[in-house]
Amino acid sequence: MHIMNKKTLLILVTFYLSITGSVMANTKLTVLLDWFLNPDHAPLIIAQEKGYFKELGLDVTFIAPANPNDPPKLVAAGKADIAISYQHQHQMQVDQGLPLVRIATLVATPLNALVVLADSDIKTIADLKGKTIGYSVGGFETVLLKVMLAQAGLQLSDVTLVNVNFSLSPSLFTGRTDAVIGAFRNFELNQMDIENRQGKAFFVEEHGIPAYDELILIAHQQKIGDKHLRNFVNAIESGVQFLINHPEKSWKLFIRNNPDLDDELNRRAWADTLPRFALRPGALDENRYRRFAQFLSEQEMVHNVPKLETWAVELR
Repeated sequence: MHIMNKKTLLILVTFYLSITGSVMANTKLTVLLDWFLNPDHAPLIIAQEKGYFKELGLDVTFIAPANPNDPPKLVAAGKADIAISYQHQHQMQVDQGLPLVRIATLVATPLNALVVLADSDIKTIADLKGKTIGYSVGGFETVLLKVMLAQAGLQLSDVTLVNVNFSLSPSLFTGRTDAVIGAFRNFELNQMDIENRQGKAFFVEEHGIPAYDELILIAHQQKIGDKHLRNFVNAIESGVQFLINHPEKSWKLFIRNNPDLDDELNRRAWADTLPRFALRPGALDENRYRRFAQFLSEQEMVHNVPKLETWAVELR
């Protein structure tokens, strides 16, 4: 009888643990990156490596997309929980009817820049008259260039545009272009310097473009009441705080499972991106978002600007 009681107790304990284990299992979230993993994603990776997601009951998986245009569409279709996007891209996709909402900010300043070789004869925007300018993706980059040129009394017709795909700095090195728009200041400038071809950047926000968030996190409209999204944002905030307080320790955590990123370019990009991360990822500057939305409307990048709460929120 004593032996039976032990067996019964063992069965009951095992059953209890299996039940509570299933109840206590962390909630799975799938996060689609905007591109391959790089220092722009540091707060996410630090939150993962430090266990901040797990502490808040989350089991987060990051996936790099085969096509960088797909992540927001997959979230809109309910195929993923969260995606990294760009503020201008998000605004345009909302205008197209996708049910997406900004829930947090990753990189809180523009990274986009117009870049020339430092030893070229282009010292001001006005010097671009008659020059050839390369770009990777039309649309938004062309609008940036148009507004920047207008600040110097120039028009797009005063320059020659050429699509160089993603070979921005190589096109400068070979002389195919005199300038490029769409270069990320934390990467292209460092790559050029490493190759002993120093670049000079004209920052978009200093030449007529309203300040905007480069990288944001978006979710489906129907999911913004989910407490797990708020926990996700809280974990990112813990990640960015640790990142800012302990940059060297954070770098080691970042490359621990990504040793292929341990090179000179990513080290430099890491240092240059640190001051650009949102210290309060979940916070929303409503006026700033409305101002940039109005800019996109004026530039005819979007046709309608819905009520802010339908496409950008601060989670409760």
